[in-house]
Amino acid sequence: MKTMKKGQGFAVLAVILVILAAVSWYAGTIISTVGVGESRNIKLGLDLKGGVSITYEAVKENPTAEEMSDTIYKLQKRVESYSTEAQVYGEGGNRINIEIPGVSDANTILEELGKPGSLEFQTSDGEVILTGLDVADAQPITRTSETTGQRQYMVSLSLTEEAAQVFAKATQDNLGKILPIVYDGERISEPRVNAVISDGNAVIDGMASFEEASALASQIRIGSLSLELRELHSKSLGAQLGEEALATSLMAAAIGLIFIMLFMIVMYRVPGLAASIALILYCALTVYVLWIFDITLTLPGIAGIVLSIGMAVDANVIIFARIREEIATGKSVESSIKSGFHKAMSAIVDGNITTLIAAVVLGLRGSGTVKGFAYTLGIGIVLSMFTALVVTRWIMKCFFAIGLKGQALYGMQKERKTVNFLGKRGIFFGISLVVIVAGFVGMAVRNGGKGTILNYSLDFMGGSATTVSFPEEFSIEEISEKIVPVVEEITGDGNVQTQKIDGSTDVVIKTRFLELPEKEAFQAAMQENFGVEESGILSENISATVSSEMKADAIWAVVIATICMLIYIWFRFKDIRFAGSAVLALVHDVLVVLAFYVFAWISVGNTFIACMLTIVGYSVNATIVIFDRIRENLKGLRDQSPEGLKEVANRSITQTLSRSINTSLTTFIMVFVLWLLGVTSIKEFALPLMAGIICGAYSSVCITGALWYTFKVKFAGKSNRKNG
Repeated sequence: MKTMKKGQGFAVLAVILVILAAVSWYAGTIISTVGVGESRNIKLGLDLKGGVSITYEAVKENPTAEEMSDTIYKLQKRVESYSTEAQVYGEGGNRINIEIPGVSDANTILEELGKPGSLEFQTSDGEVILTGLDVADAQPITRTSETTGQRQYMVSLSLTEEAAQVFAKATQDNLGKILPIVYDGERISEPRVNAVISDGNAVIDGMASFEEASALASQIRIGSLSLELRELHSKSLGAQLGEEALATSLMAAAIGLIFIMLFMIVMYRVPGLAASIALILYCALTVYVLWIFDITLTLPGIAGIVLSIGMAVDANVIIFARIREEIATGKSVESSIKSGFHKAMSAIVDGNITTLIAAVVLGLRGSGTVKGFAYTLGIGIVLSMFTALVVTRWIMKCFFAIGLKGQALYGMQKERKTVNFLGKRGIFFGISLVVIVAGFVGMAVRNGGKGTILNYSLDFMGGSATTVSFPEEFSIEEISEKIVPVVEEITGDGNVQTQKIDGSTDVVIKTRFLELPEKEAFQAAMQENFGVEESGILSENISATVSSEMKADAIWAVVIATICMLIYIWFRFKDIRFAGSAVLALVHDVLVVLAFYVFAWISVGNTFIACMLTIVGYSVNATIVIFDRIRENLKGLRDQSPEGLKEVANRSITQTLSRSINTSLTTFIMVFVLWLLGVTSIKEFALPLMAGIICGAYSSVCITGALWYTFKVKFAGKSNRKNG
């Protein structure tokens, strides 16, 4: 880019600041709860705003556990169209409860969701070809006609692999004929077969509007349930945590942001000021994009955004460190800025794309909380790259143009003696091995003593849901202060969940354990402390909100994401040893944090999945930065002997040491403030994250380079053997 003149610098900077003020103001109206922001609010989850609860009952008497599990999982996939944070779980032996956040009118959901019933694909004379169980998915789509240019509204239909073969023969035998779709005995669509459909993917056209296509797609999806259900009742739920939890989380974000901005300005001076301005824009854009894509925000989601603020600093730290290195070589400030951005590009792009791959796979393959987390992660990655590589760069160009050109305003990287990290790799490997093995031993001990390897919460284990009708109405805060401690004392369960039923004095209390002795003690405590009558206490067993299928989805998503990341790193670095080392470092960090969960006995619930996925992204990003520097230092290296490679690894780790420390510190600050001010559920999310950040800093400095060196020497190529 050409050098900017002083007048241009002032003009561009003024435009950037005006845009920043406008976007920040608009983001403020979105997150506000009163006045102008009300019509533009982001959807909030059950924990922050409440929603609706709909209870269905199976028409079939005594449904099997497999039928219930399959129906719950499929309903979970259906209601994700309303919110990725919607929950579906079994109640008793034949009922299914659906909780959808951010909705106040249950009738709207019931009309759109429809009554789950039987679905059949028939021939024109009534012979059944397929049933709803053969449907993999159905979604409304819009296309533009190539001949008329008009919009066409259709339903995209996907069948299971087995059904595709049956449907191929049926369409071949019925070319030109109508194959009606029948729902509970009523024809809801009469598509004509225009071609043989051999791949199981069909399109139903002829809809007058997108709404009509959406309604048909919904009926087809609901008709694929294993059980026919009937609605029992619906109710409006109050927030689980109340306004205080939201307020403290937002306060934590603001305090953490101020700390980071001050840190960046003190450490990096003019570049730090530019990054701070870009960081404010990043936060505002994040809020705006969440609203644009209609993503439901829960407390863990807010925690994830707070964490992403710390991680967004990473790209800036990499750039600024590079600029200081360039200044130290004797280059001018202007030339150093250009060169610093250029040299930092590969590390930033590779690190973020690797994490973005994980986000995409998790979004496509995951369910529920995993999918919601993937959306937030993906948004954070894209916006952080944009603000660092575009916004920060332009602000720095403006600062330079208006006269902030002195070398002292940008700093210079001091000559740092290369630290022999690899010389202590045996100690580092030993420490990691001891911690990981101790984690597995701890699991075995816990399993023998408590019957479970981890402190699984209600989300993973299921338990009891007890509806209590109190003589008076309690607020959310009063429920937390007065009722929850009584229940925790009786059950010994520190993971009690409560929900207030709007418009009544009823409170739903969910606990992991409520056996007969505890049940009697619970009833006595409710009567003694709150004057509740025995008839006002109704208890039901409930299943886990994280089903076995959702766990499988999460595991497969992580496995596929890891494989995809390995392939990308292999492709970019042209060496499988880089990719293998990165994946091993990732596994190392996950296992260390898992050990922390074991010994700290922290509750393992929905936030556990989000925490582990965050650590995966954080670990890979940190590893890529070190590997990028190793790749750069290897160029033109003549001495490919073990000693030469060791020197390259040690020098690369030392050169990126300030980045590793500063990024970890800024991220840790954000999470620490969140832990300090947050409610109990947020503390249980933030604490293992802090452990993960410390572990990530340790592994990036002490483990990743050592792993690469070990693989490089043990599995040396031909050139290495010659020089070795």
